[in-house]
Amino acid sequence: MNKLFQKKHELWLSINFASFAINDEEIKAKLYDFSQISFRHMKWIAQDILSSGSNYNYDRDMTLYKKDKVFDVLEPLVEEVNACIQNYKDNAVGERLRTDDVYLLEYLSEILKNNINNKPVTAFNMQRVWPNKNLEQDQIDALTLFLFEESYKEYELILVYAFMQARTKDVTQFDVFQDLIDESHFHLKSFANMMAKMGILALPRELHEMTYVIKDLEQFVIDGIAEEEAAKEMCKELSDAIKDEELSRFFDFINYQESYHIELMQKLLK
Repeated sequence: MNKLFQKKHELWLSINFASFAINDEEIKAKLYDFSQISFRHMKWIAQDILSSGSNYNYDRDMTLYKKDKVFDVLEPLVEEVNACIQNYKDNAVGERLRTDDVYLLEYLSEILKNNINNKPVTAFNMQRVWPNKNLEQDQIDALTLFLFEESYKEYELILVYAFMQARTKDVTQFDVFQDLIDESHFHLKSFANMMAKMGILALPRELHEMTYVIKDLEQFVIDGIAEEEAAKEMCKELSDAIKDEELSRFFDFINYQESYHIELMQKLLK
């Protein structure tokens, strides 16, 4: 079962990053919806594994290859979905996963039928410019560093919170973890799409087991609050450094969200 969980983890990432890589807003939005469905699949598979007395981890074996055209992104995704379907069990969860993924395949097939959809992919071109903005090099450097660090952090937090949520019996903890997962999904999406705009989209590095197997919740929360405080400071510094009103407002917006994350995490200490 952990093999299935790993395959679904990889598929969630593949759909997610296909969404981030593609410029067409309609395809991007649809793929992101499918990625969220795939993440729910991960949670259901995890529940099945735990209820059977087994366990799972976040190991993965995948690479985000640079692609030049939309079809270069979607054709391998079709193969990955088909391969994943072969691992589903013949039960209610397996049937739900199968029907969801068959519908995804139908959608991808429709996109691939029309060559007009095979537009250039610029997410990997390493241009490191912000479209229609005249940012200085030091501002680009600061933005690049922030996006790489924070996209990894949000990916990590999604998985860590999901790992703990799957194991808690406390309703308050469950609800707080869900809020934090939802927030990190939004942040990962925001930061990864910004990376794609700059041509620097990259897969977050793999998590070590020590990152998500939490033995001391109180210490984890205390450390997490400190990390959120540091993220707030990074947002403030970036907002001040980037001489662009639109981007500065965005990072102020993220900064305020980080403040509420701290409030949520403090509920875990009560």
